Amino acid sequence: MHALILVASICVMAWMVLRFPKFGVGKAALLSLLLMLLTAWWFIDRLSGDGLNAATLYHLTAGMEGAGVSDFHKDIALCVVLLVASLSPFALLRVRRFNRQSRRRGMGLFVTALLVAVAASPLLRDGKRLYRQMKPADAMAVAGEYRVPEAPLTRKPNVVWIYGESLERTYMDETAFPGLMPNLHRLAAQGLDFRDIMSTDGAGWTIAGMVASQCGVPLTAAQGDENSFGRMGSFLPQAHCLGDYLHKQGYRNVYLGGADGAFAGKGDFLRSHGYDEISDLAQFRKNKKIGASHFSAWGVHDDVLLEQAWTQFQALSKADQPFMLTALTMDTHHPAGHLPAACKNQHYQGTGARVGMLDAIACSDRLISRFVERIRDSAWADNTIVVVASDHLAMPNELTDTLSQMRRENLLLVLGKDIAPRQLRVAAGSTLDSGATLLHVIDPSQRTLGFGRSLLTPRAEPSASAAARKDDGATYARYLAYSRNLWTGEETRTLRVQGDKVMVGVQEVRPPVLLDYDKHWRLSGITLEDVPRRFQAASPKNTLAYIDRCTAFDDESPDTGWCAMLVNHEQKARLYRAEDLAAGVRVDNPLQRWEGMRQQLRQPVMLGDAIRGTRPGHYEVKLSAIQQPLQPFWIEAITAQGELLGQYRVFPDREGRIRMPLGLDVEVEDMQIRAWLSVADDLLLDDIALVRAPRLRGAGS
Repeated sequence: MHALILVASICVMAWMVLRFPKFGVGKAALLSLLLMLLTAWWFIDRLSGDGLNAATLYHLTAGMEGAGVSDFHKDIALCVVLLVASLSPFALLRVRRFNRQSRRRGMGLFVTALLVAVAASPLLRDGKRLYRQMKPADAMAVAGEYRVPEAPLTRKPNVVWIYGESLERTYMDETAFPGLMPNLHRLAAQGLDFRDIMSTDGAGWTIAGMVASQCGVPLTAAQGDENSFGRMGSFLPQAHCLGDYLHKQGYRNVYLGGADGAFAGKGDFLRSHGYDEISDLAQFRKNKKIGASHFSAWGVHDDVLLEQAWTQFQALSKADQPFMLTALTMDTHHPAGHLPAACKNQHYQGTGARVGMLDAIACSDRLISRFVERIRDSAWADNTIVVVASDHLAMPNELTDTLSQMRRENLLLVLGKDIAPRQLRVAAGSTLDSGATLLHVIDPSQRTLGFGRSLLTPRAEPSASAAARKDDGATYARYLAYSRNLWTGEETRTLRVQGDKVMVGVQEVRPPVLLDYDKHWRLSGITLEDVPRRFQAASPKNTLAYIDRCTAFDDESPDTGWCAMLVNHEQKARLYRAEDLAAGVRVDNPLQRWEGMRQQLRQPVMLGDAIRGTRPGHYEVKLSAIQQPLQPFWIEAITAQGELLGQYRVFPDREGRIRMPLGLDVEVEDMQIRAWLSVADDLLLDDIALVRAPRLRGAGS
């Protein structure tokens, strides 16, 4: 129904552009903007399967490095076509046949149709959902429910945890997919088979599913809640996860994944939470024995991955140390899956039609079950617990039309000696509870992990999973808010600089960084990208703290240390220098009136391309300026990591010649030249060069 209303509203808007040419450009622009937004939403929905959600925001901020973008080439091409077609309302302005010469502008009906279109579109629905998830909530109301396991384990069996990429249990439905997963069906009858396991908000994509299952918390995606380009020191440092606990119990934790560990911060998460060894795509690519045919756009195929997992399992089992081996498959990734060499001549015949994703699922069923059976047939079977789980529900793929008509559920199987086979339907269970359930299987006295609760016990107490299911998730926002605090800790009012890092609570952040505090002095946002511009454009509800080089705030001083500018909603401000930040600065300290302060800020502007492979020695940076600021300004040479190599004060002359002396004691792989300029300054260069100099001359280095 909403789709029909949306289409009808767009048609009315198009007719109004065609019929009433007055203010036609404005109306055409609004209609084009709406069509572009709907196109962007469609493309995002093709990737996420759930429109604009937390997963979308997370990947937009954490980056797409390591993603198999080529798998979506058809969607990308269609998106480009639709974006171009979104400009078609401007073409309507050239159609004169239906123009009506009238003083009427048709704006009233046009605006009404626009509002109806927005209300009927998924844009409003998704916007309201994201607002509900990210609006301030009372995190302390659920703080008492967060549990950290501390008691020693009564026994220490080895654990093998296999995540099947998007391998939800729904595929085991024999009516919809007859004979698709016979091997996992057989294994399910031999162990604990949990049913109706949902994915909550903050657990619906791979890294979020791993965090949910191993930490018992959802992964929040509010601004700054990500390891943006590695500038946050650790991933959820306040979370206590399964890897952390088992590591303290003497376990060796090993991870094997076929995809790039840098994608979405998987490697950062594992390194921050108790994993001793991480092998991903980079390690497989180094192995010259693995040919190119064993790789897809996402990474190494599952037959190679699970063979390596078997080798790793044997080596770990022979060592005198308990271990948890975690493996993440990849070949059932949307949109169409991938077929490894081990399954090239094996195809699923259940539906008669040849569907790539069905072949990939059938192959994963064979490969995963074979790996599990090898473990169960080994000499170490009696001391090994095997978990087979989906990381999250499947995203849009070739089977979406069928899945959308079914009751969706995640896969969670637990197998091991003395584990009595049974199937358990849980009334309020999610992937948040997987880690707690495993601990309960290992040691019945351990039944909680984070907000996770063992699925083997009756639900007599509140849980995040239960909150996510009731009242449209209204109370679940508290769990999201608490989880958001795990990035920095609760005490974030004191800023302290240690070396080249700013301590924000327990989190280390590499400046520049912009921190946004609400009226209760809670940290509501961390901005790490395009910080100077965002600071100048921001309207603080309470107080902003902007940390950058002192050059950004004080153009007269050659101070290259870090400074912090605090500004509140009353436009009061205060500048703290390096010595203040070293001792610690409270953001709730009184500020003072400082008019026009933000307009005077300078921001770094990169000049030219990076200079690569510069050996130690004396140099001169030569710049020829076509246009330059009227006032003196600073230029600097820095490394790719932001380390300052040299600084020079430029006093503009008519000829536009700038000569910066530079001395290097060590070789610099990538060097960048930058200038600190105000918003009103222009610096246009005709040439930039780095030349050898016999000796340093002049000031500044």
